[in-house]
Amino acid sequence: MSRISTTFAALAAQGRKALIPFITAGDPHPDQTLPLMRALVAGGADIIELGVPFSDPMADGPTIQRASERALAHGMSLRRVLGLVRDFRRENAATPIVLMGYANPVEAYGVDAFAADAHEAGVDGVLVVDYPPEECAGFAAAMKRVQIDPIFLLAPTSTAKRFGEVAQFGAGYIYYVSIKGVTGSATLDLDEVAARIPLIRAQVGMPVGVGFGIRDGATAARIATVADAVVIGSRIIEEIENSPAGEAAARVQGFLSGIRAAMDAATKQGVAV
Repeated sequence: MSRISTTFAALAAQGRKALIPFITAGDPHPDQTLPLMRALVAGGADIIELGVPFSDPMADGPTIQRASERALAHGMSLRRVLGLVRDFRRENAATPIVLMGYANPVEAYGVDAFAADAHEAGVDGVLVVDYPPEECAGFAAAMKRVQIDPIFLLAPTSTAKRFGEVAQFGAGYIYYVSIKGVTGSATLDLDEVAARIPLIRAQVGMPVGVGFGIRDGATAARIATVADAVVIGSRIIEEIENSPAGEAAARVQGFLSGIRAAMDAATKQGVAV
């Protein structure tokens, strides 16, 4: 069982939901990524999504695009991202790490070489936004051969056919994009999410995390009552870029602690959407 599956099983046994924060590796500077990852864990993260910066991030809104630009300006690359994961693993062997990014860096690296190096570094899952499941059977197989979960996106417009493809090739969990747009771009429809999650979970047989529109504790709490995980990215990046020098890690930890508390309170009380 992978670290991701073990984490979801342990949370389910406790009646809790996974909190999955996203940061971009190398933002605002490579030296701050490890302190930020530590702050995420201290703030209650169950799984960390670590963004691989890319120059043309088609699914990301302006906030995460700015984070990628800052990271790239400091020379961040996929190889350096793996180095950060390796450094994190020296002090934390428990928290799953999911790399989230785009196909171009993976293709440039070489799929087999990337699979081997990601496994050696301690990566647990990979979500490549522009690798649709019907076109990446080889990639998914390469990841699974080294015990890395290939994670896929589903959206409000996804069909039953796409559910089946994701169930065939995916592992770990499903990332449900709750809005029709880029990250941080709109207010999510909580009723629509509540209606879709049981259908997805029943057909794909994996935990379902919801992201692309969660910005506060109240929304995270409501999502936690119907989904298996809450994913927060743009709002954390905003906290980082608005923090005075040297305060980003502490502010991110404080913000995430509030999200964690709201989620736990909601699931304990059985609040319905």
